[in-house]
Amino acid sequence: MLTKESFKRRWFLFIPLIALAILGVGFITMTLWNALMPVIFHLTTITFAQALGLLILSRILLGGMSGHKNGHHNHWKNSLREKWEKMTPEEREKCRQGMRSSFWCSKKPENTTEV
Repeated sequence: MLTKESFKRRWFLFIPLIALAILGVGFITMTLWNALMPVIFHLTTITFAQALGLLILSRILLGGMSGHKNGHHNHWKNSLREKWEKMTPEEREKCRQGMRSSFWCSKKPENTTEV
């Protein structure tokens, strides 16, 4: 198990993985662009550096630079955590079983009658 302390000592081991991911995504972007865009839109092919620049530009224009720290993702995570904490152990188990089959579970209100 990776603890906080062991991660702090080994954080530099993740640098090659991050570099490999950047290289892979850049290569995939370049390959897809060069395979599709010249044929479909009669554009020129791009180099690997241009593909990385295109990825950075698209992140700035479409995704912003702040990441998801204060975005809507925390809202969903907090909402689901609160819902989970309010469930009884039986409801949690039923939810786990339901997620395996349908990905979504909901707590049925206790004071409603079925028709």
